[in-house]
Amino acid sequence: MSEKVCLVCGRAIEWRKRWARTFDEVKYCSNGCRRRKREAADDTLERQILALLDGRARGATVCPSEVARVAAPDDWRPLMEPVREAARRLVARGLLDITQQGRVVDGSTAKGPIRLRRR
Repeated sequence: MSEKVCLVCGRAIEWRKRWARTFDEVKYCSNGCRRRKREAADDTLERQILALLDGRARGATVCPSEVARVAAPDDWRPLMEPVREAARRLVARGLLDITQQGRVVDGSTAKGPIRLRRR
């Protein structure tokens, strides 16, 4: 079975028995993501992550807080989870790696500080 990724949060969608007949149609990992949908701000955060990485040396990383500070310098903390979601979507598209202590980790399950780098 192919791995599916939530369109909103970028987390892996795990197969559930109740979805046996409709798993190909599943787009969201939860009711919360289904209600929230994807917004233009989500695409903007993805572009900002890639722009910050383009301005760095090859192999360099950025912290999600740097992206949040670019997007909203005065009130950046509420953007931390949306930036992580954007990073997970970029990982699913094959453009990014999420790392902790220099090792690539699964963004769906990573806890604590992470760094983002181009793949």
